[in-house]
Amino acid sequence: MESVKNQNPLYPVFFKLDKLKMLVVGAGEVGFEKMHFILKSSPNANITIVAPWAREEVSDIIKSGQYNIKWLEKEFDNSDIDGHDLIVAATNFEDVNKQVHHAAKQKDKLINVADTPALCDFYLGSIVTRGNLKVAISTNGQSPTFAKRFRQVLEDVLPDDSGELVENLKVFRDKLKGDFNHKVKELNRITSSLVNE
Repeated sequence: MESVKNQNPLYPVFFKLDKLKMLVVGAGEVGFEKMHFILKSSPNANITIVAPWAREEVSDIIKSGQYNIKWLEKEFDNSDIDGHDLIVAATNFEDVNKQVHHAAKQKDKLINVADTPALCDFYLGSIVTRGNLKVAISTNGQSPTFAKRFRQVLEDVLPDDSGELVENLKVFRDKLKGDFNHKVKELNRITSSLVNE
């Protein structure tokens, strides 16, 4: 067995962000980057932004009405954490990010603090989407740049019709009869050509 210290201990999950409430503190360059990638992957996310001002791109996204975003145009207050499930501290100010982190931990909330892996409960990894196929990439917070480059490689390699393949496999799976073990064997048999030369 591989040594635990050599493994990335993160457990990847995929949140249904339309069923959770996300708070993003900051609407400048860092806040925009976080919000952009959240919305790219989950355009139906419930997001509240707390920031006294917003970068033009953030303001344009909010004003478009295309997304479920609420903007509280003010400085962060610890009570802003209330009612939110996931917190993202995304300002350029270390003291504000630490305040958000402290408030989140006081209320047992999961938090991501931009550019500060030691204060993160979760990371916003690089994501490749092809229809219903979604691949998330994490470097355990060590190198977001590598994750971004690897995402670009996967985007080039994965065909656009990967999503169609997944949908067809679901149709096949739904028609399978028998117990769980039988279904697994059949799905393994028909998908083996995807990994064999």
